[in-house]
Amino acid sequence: MYMSQTKKIISQVLPQFLGERGIFILLSTCLMLSCTSNPSESSTDTIPQEAKVTNTPAKARKNDSAAVNNTSSPQAQASKKAKPLNPCERFDRLNTLVRDGKIKRAAAKDSIRTLLPLVKQYFLAKGGKNYPRSQWVFPIQGYSKHFIGGKNGEGYVPQGYNYFDGNEHGGHPSHDIFVYDRNQDSIDDNTGKPVNTLSMASGIVIAYDPAWMSGSLLEGGHYLWIYEPGTNGIFYYAHNSKLFVKPGDIVKPGQRIAWIGRTGKSASEKRSPTHLHITYLKVKPDGSLPPEDLYPDLLKVKTLK
Repeated sequence: MYMSQTKKIISQVLPQFLGERGIFILLSTCLMLSCTSNPSESSTDTIPQEAKVTNTPAKARKNDSAAVNNTSSPQAQASKKAKPLNPCERFDRLNTLVRDGKIKRAAAKDSIRTLLPLVKQYFLAKGGKNYPRSQWVFPIQGYSKHFIGGKNGEGYVPQGYNYFDGNEHGGHPSHDIFVYDRNQDSIDDNTGKPVNTLSMASGIVIAYDPAWMSGSLLEGGHYLWIYEPGTNGIFYYAHNSKLFVKPGDIVKPGQRIAWIGRTGKSASEKRSPTHLHITYLKVKPDGSLPPEDLYPDLLKVKTLK
């Protein structure tokens, strides 16, 4: 349509200005331009560009929406409720505060009085079972009472010990049980394998430290605290090389809970033979945890090969 109107105007208006030869040249040029112009190709080239321009904002909006959904705002994060800690995990936090001297003694005792009944309920609700003392086992697999340090249990020195003194406590209300490890690589010299620390009784893990590293001032190294509801007492296993249980785990007598090791400030030193450090604390109604001597039990419990 546009080209025919142009030709008509040219044929009527320009002859008086250009003459016949000029008109011929001008018309020839117009016809050539008309032939080289392909309306269908032009429209085909234009559609994808228009579609591309149209689709880009929609895609961007989709991506922006996804980005918003994947990025939580402070309000959204605040609205999400953190998973509540079970009583054992709460005791683990309390124990760390006591260990590091970051809680007053009275407050710690109050927390113990509150938490341990909840731990006992949790133990029973999770299927925990109390075992009599007659079913307790020696706490190192393949070893017996003959490897207990000192003579007649003289290694047990409770004077000066108070749980609430944390890592700075005095005394030695414990027994050290030594293993064959002359080159101090935490591997049994006779078997060529790690030595298993066994749970002496049933119970539930209430505190641990799997993160000890050389150079730390922490004396217990990779330790475990296990509450035994049957006697209302707490076992402490220290200087392990690796732990296999965590707070909230239920254990049975003779169950492997760790490997004997050389962790802890003093136990990691060359002068110290490789050993397990085991303690038993009795839970009192006021929240105090005085030690009790495990030696009579260590003499008569069965050993596991």
